[in-house]
Amino acid sequence: MLTKILAISGKPGLFKLISGNKRMLIVESLVDGKRGPVYGNEQINALSDIAMYTEEEEVALSEVFAAIQQKEGKNPIDIDVKKASAEELRNYLGQVLPTFDRERVHNSDIKKLIQWYNLLLKNGLTNFTEKEVSEGEEKTEEKA
Repeated sequence: MLTKILAISGKPGLFKLISGNKRMLIVESLVDGKRGPVYGNEQINALSDIAMYTEEEEVALSEVFAAIQQKEGKNPIDIDVKKASAEELRNYLGQVLPTFDRERVHNSDIKKLIQWYNLLLKNGLTNFTEKEVSEGEEKTEEKA
């Protein structure tokens, strides 16, 4: 599921991949449902390619979402990211990912994680453990 959900640098929220070719993708915003083009010169990352730093190794975002889902029971995270303190954000992530790297994971990364999780939940996208692998697909990871 997370292979079709995209984060686009400079654009708020997440986007669902509708179709595309080498030069352009058609995406739909999960925030307002509007469709539009995204071009190859923009930084586009599938959520399946993003990982969080931990003290041992990187953990796929899908695993972090699954841990949040286990803790929250398919309910949204009840933290106002605009008003939350750094300590509150870090304490929450410590509950779901105790070994997260406290030096390399920034508060903005935690805020984004919470916003993305709530947005996915709002759109009924809750199967974080589903594996989607395309033949010949090479994955590159962006570290959060």
